[in-house]
Amino acid sequence: MIENSLGPFPLQIQQVQSDTAQNYTIYYSASGPGIDQDPKGLFYIERETGNIFATRAVDREQYPSFQIICFATTPDGYSPEVPLVHTIRIEDDNDNAPYFTQDLFEFSVLENSKPGVVVGRVTAEDRDEPDTLHTWLKYRIVSQTPPVTPAFSLHGDTGVIAVLLPQLDRELVSSYTLLVEVRDMAGQPFGLCTTGTVVIRIEDTNDNAPSFKQTQYETRVEENRVNVEILRVSVVDLDEPGSPGSGAVYEIIRGNDDRSFEITTDKNTNEGVLCVVKGLDYEAAKQRILVIAVNNEAPYMLAPHSQQLSQSTSSVTVHVLDMDEGPVFKPCHLRIDVKECEDIGTSIGRYVAEDPETGNSEGICYRIPPGQCNWISIDEKSGEVRTIKVLDRDVGEMRRGQCNITVLAIDRNGKTGTGTIQVVIQPGNKNYPRITKTEYIMCRDRKPICLTAQDDDESPYSIPFAFHINDRSLASSWKITRHNDNSVYLSPKGDIPFGIYRIPVSVTDNGGKVGEHYIRVNYCDCVTPSECNDGGPRVFAGGNVTLGLWAILAMILGSLLLLLILITICGCCGSGVMHRQVTDDCANHNLIISNTEAPGEEVMDHNIIPLQNTCDQGGYGIKTGDQQTFEMVKGRGHTLESVKGGGHQTLGSVKEGGGGGGQPMMDTCRYSYSEWHNFTHPRLGEKVHLCRQDEEQKHSEDYLLSYNYEGKGSLAGSVGCCSDQHEEEALDFLDQLEPKFRTLAETCIKR
Repeated sequence: MIENSLGPFPLQIQQVQSDTAQNYTIYYSASGPGIDQDPKGLFYIERETGNIFATRAVDREQYPSFQIICFATTPDGYSPEVPLVHTIRIEDDNDNAPYFTQDLFEFSVLENSKPGVVVGRVTAEDRDEPDTLHTWLKYRIVSQTPPVTPAFSLHGDTGVIAVLLPQLDRELVSSYTLLVEVRDMAGQPFGLCTTGTVVIRIEDTNDNAPSFKQTQYETRVEENRVNVEILRVSVVDLDEPGSPGSGAVYEIIRGNDDRSFEITTDKNTNEGVLCVVKGLDYEAAKQRILVIAVNNEAPYMLAPHSQQLSQSTSSVTVHVLDMDEGPVFKPCHLRIDVKECEDIGTSIGRYVAEDPETGNSEGICYRIPPGQCNWISIDEKSGEVRTIKVLDRDVGEMRRGQCNITVLAIDRNGKTGTGTIQVVIQPGNKNYPRITKTEYIMCRDRKPICLTAQDDDESPYSIPFAFHINDRSLASSWKITRHNDNSVYLSPKGDIPFGIYRIPVSVTDNGGKVGEHYIRVNYCDCVTPSECNDGGPRVFAGGNVTLGLWAILAMILGSLLLLLILITICGCCGSGVMHRQVTDDCANHNLIISNTEAPGEEVMDHNIIPLQNTCDQGGYGIKTGDQQTFEMVKGRGHTLESVKGGGHQTLGSVKEGGGGGGQPMMDTCRYSYSEWHNFTHPRLGEKVHLCRQDEEQKHSEDYLLSYNYEGKGSLAGSVGCCSDQHEEEALDFLDQLEPKFRTLAETCIKR
């Protein structure tokens, strides 16, 4: 259906039919937008024919298409056909003119820009159907204001505006106004069109150099006037006012070597303001000639087809007017160096002024105004300067080391001149050097001690320091090794006894002042200083050796302990000791101390006894009830003793007394079973009895160790049997023990 159709309405636009109409009576109906949905009533379908009609015109921009569903049914409601989806498309009519996206387009471009430089882009839109002639737009410039040579071009398809004129001069034309047109139908005359406005401002560049309005100026100023404005100069600049291209920057390029003048820019008027910042002397120069130059804040840009201009300058003649002046100090600023801690009243210099008119100091008196640092005084007639207090850099306001004092000079006419005395306190050698730390601990590694000195004086009265040991006897055993300008290493020269050393060390600064100190070094038998207990050991000072209280007590306690040990040994050996010598290899064939074996059957054989005793080991066995126990005791005394009623008895004595005609065993280190039994049974029985009386069973745990049955089938047979029946025979069978017994023997030997 064509957009904006003129009718007549109702207007037939389509017909739908069903193939089943040949066999059935078919009624047609439809549903969807434009029929029974918004916009309702725009279309309808005839029931009998299937013709679709439009009732009024349609705007494509509002409803570009309609999708309806058509139905074919029999009178009884049967639908022999599947519903048909039918689309009604509205064909576009060029009923909308294009329009610009902005009411006013504003752009800017630098003056003197080259042709082809893009200025900006205008854009337009069209509501008609896209990608058709109805929306194919073309742009063009209709007119330009001011109506001079066209300065810009407009691309017909893209709407891009570019520079066309090679010389855009802001000083001639500051802005351009363009009337532009956009037309659809590819710009054909019958297409619809709209116009818009574009304003292009020309931005300023510094293509015009400033120039003085006058090339010469004259002015006057009284001598000795300071910070006074004497002249204003102005320039002409065609660039945009207030921009960096027109802002003037003035400078004095000649005639101001003494910096007596200064010129600045008044931002409001762009004028140069010339001032006197240092008083002029009529007697020295009656006039001064200055040369002033001017530039812009922005760098100068040479315009196309123009020549470089020279810098604009102007000369200023300053006439100095003679005035009745006051006295003048020469120099106006005097520095006086004063040694630290000088006596009060010391003359440190002289400060006088002259009358510029007469050139002498007659009739001039001097004084120091109050409210300043009260360090010096000046003689009213002669100008001699003296100290009025001791100047010490370590006291109060003198810590800064200097002070500026204003002095007044007054002539006969009451004219006053001022000068400044800078008093500088020079550091002196008033402090002795000192060692910051004087107590140290030195361990057995004898690591050198670092002694560091300090002096409150400044250079050259401080570092480098010289260290020296004053005592000759200590200097022979201690040495000093240089580390740096303010520290040294102190260390012993060789082996020295442990103790505390008081070493006198002197430190001499670079000015010759000597500070003496005693360095206390605790030479301690330790690994780290924290292990050393400084409780009063020996003190070594000047070669004398003394013992401290704790050392004497330690020696007394040690002597008493040694005496007690000797008495105990003598008591233990009072009943006699059997000394026996055996070969070292005897121990290789013995079972050493063994603890309880793994649980097993109880040992019921009463013949189990210790096999043999060596020089380093002894053993005994006892019977208590039904259980056989024995203990191997290791020691170097070769004795088994039982203490009863304070008496002592050895196995040797038992053997000699109760052994009868037993064979001596000094050579083989062995005893018979009967000898062991006779010696150990009564004594160990008593000990067991005592242990059982102990409620906590402490002693029984220490003395009684149960040994259970170790197995059957050993090639060596029963240990008790072997010892009982072959007590005089060699024990070579022990070399053929089973592996588990060898392990036991090796373990005991290692222990």
